Amino acid sequence: MKKKIAALAVAGTLLLSAVAAFAAKPSDKGFDEFGYNYNAGNFVGTGSEWCQGKLGQTKTYCDTYMDPYHNDHLKMKWSKAWDDARFHGGDWTCDAWVDNQWNGAFPEGSGEVWHSRIVWVGSDLEESECWRDGGSPIWESFEILMDHGVADNIHEWWTNTTPAGYGGY
Repeated sequence: MKKKIAALAVAGTLLLSAVAAFAAKPSDKGFDEFGYNYNAGNFVGTGSEWCQGKLGQTKTYCDTYMDPYHNDHLKMKWSKAWDDARFHGGDWTCDAWVDNQWNGAFPEGSGEVWHSRIVWVGSDLEESECWRDGGSPIWESFEILMDHGVADNIHEWWTNTTPAGYGGY
């Protein structure tokens, strides 16, 4: 009986220690309430949560603003160079990229699925040393390396560079 009590005490202590460790997570680590994890350089959430975190609006506003995409799942990942330039005032470089995956292929979703890769190339666009053949300009200083998806059950390729990955300049 004493062994059972001791084992339960050890298990309880370990459980309380684990709970305390998770509860003591620094506020600048992990995901925020909208799905952003700036420390890891990613976002995982819905279209509505993206709107709330990005635009600072309410869920009601964002559900209407994003309709019919408000329930769609969105995963964004960005490089350290993107993070440094976008959020910390660093210089934009050819290593600055973002990858967006949008998935609404479920009953409450929009029915659309999209995947895009975007990289900074500078204001010279097609004349930039970072530019890839087959890309498309966007936002005055960026190139879409890859953009494809499904809408109305039709798979479409909008852009596909060679190579379509990052760092190939």
